[in-house]
Amino acid sequence: MKLISMGLLAGVLVAAAGALVARRRYVVITVEGMSMAPTLHDGDRVLVRRRRADQVSRGDVVVLEPPSDPAQVFVPETDGTRWNIKRAVALPGDPVPPDVDGAGARVPAGALVVYGDNPHSVDSRQRGFFPADRLLGVALRRLGGSAL
Repeated sequence: MKLISMGLLAGVLVAAAGALVARRRYVVITVEGMSMAPTLHDGDRVLVRRRRADQVSRGDVVVLEPPSDPAQVFVPETDGTRWNIKRAVALPGDPVPPDVDGAGARVPAGALVVYGDNPHSVDSRQRGFFPADRLLGVALRRLGGSAL
């Protein structure tokens, strides 16, 4: 009986440790708005793997905080963070796309150029570079759906 209890306890501890590791690496975000339509829609839930900016590739769907907005168009969430979900279009050292301020130059270190898949998205075309240090991670898949 004691052997079964020890085995059960060990199993519970391993499961708890695994859950803790997963929570540090992954987070679930709920999409708000239509900036990523038709890829993602308002209310979709996405699994995001935490990543550093040097682990992002062009074309990845990323979750990050927007640049500071002096007009306060974006109201922060209750914890102070307002996440944006966009597609990485240009990384540090890449040429700045023609429809972003600074076109012809290179994306500076510590910055990303991101677009929403919806042409009416508010993104780098209006807001300029997004700070790479505010990156949460890369969206892997829509929950209950397919990979992105």
